[in-house]
Amino acid sequence: MVYRMINQNSIKFKKETIMGKITRPEPVMLFAGMLTGDLSLMNRMAKTLAEHFGPLIGQTEDLSWKYTDYYAEELGREIFRRFLFFRNLIPPDRIAGIKVETNRIEERNARNVKGRFLRRINLDPGYLESSKVVLTSTKNYSHRIYLGHGIYGEVTLKYVQGSYRSMDHTYPDYRSETTIEIFNRMRNEFVHQQNR
Repeated sequence: MVYRMINQNSIKFKKETIMGKITRPEPVMLFAGMLTGDLSLMNRMAKTLAEHFGPLIGQTEDLSWKYTDYYAEELGREIFRRFLFFRNLIPPDRIAGIKVETNRIEERNARNVKGRFLRRINLDPGYLESSKVVLTSTKNYSHRIYLGHGIYGEVTLKYVQGSYRSMDHTYPDYRSETTIEIFNRMRNEFVHQQNR
């Protein structure tokens, strides 16, 4: 059987056909999750990220983080989480480049142990919008899509019936009531910013 290419110019649309239009996405709120056992480094990194990405609109206190020992060799046994939220809204397609930059910041602050570079801090940028929270990763997986620059994105929280809610693949710390409450509060700030 022979297949012929369709001449795109020959396709006729009925007048009542309604097609989606390509539009610019609405700006989103950038955030960064930081993990480290070194609280003085946490404070320095908060300043560094504000210098790179603009002033903060909010940040959390340092939250004890005990979900896995995956980071113990790099970050230590006693690890803390802090979230930073940035005032300046960004186009969502900037997030891959921001992840590349935060990886470079991690590398510049790593320590050399017998020829191995171990991070002293983990920086995870993402963004929130009214309907979801998006995280970035250098690792591909079934629930992630490629964004560019070697970076993948995933929807980790979705907004349903008045609150962000976790999904099957959501990391345990993002499932916690504390984290969801933080993101709900910052969503309110984001909506307020949009309506100004």
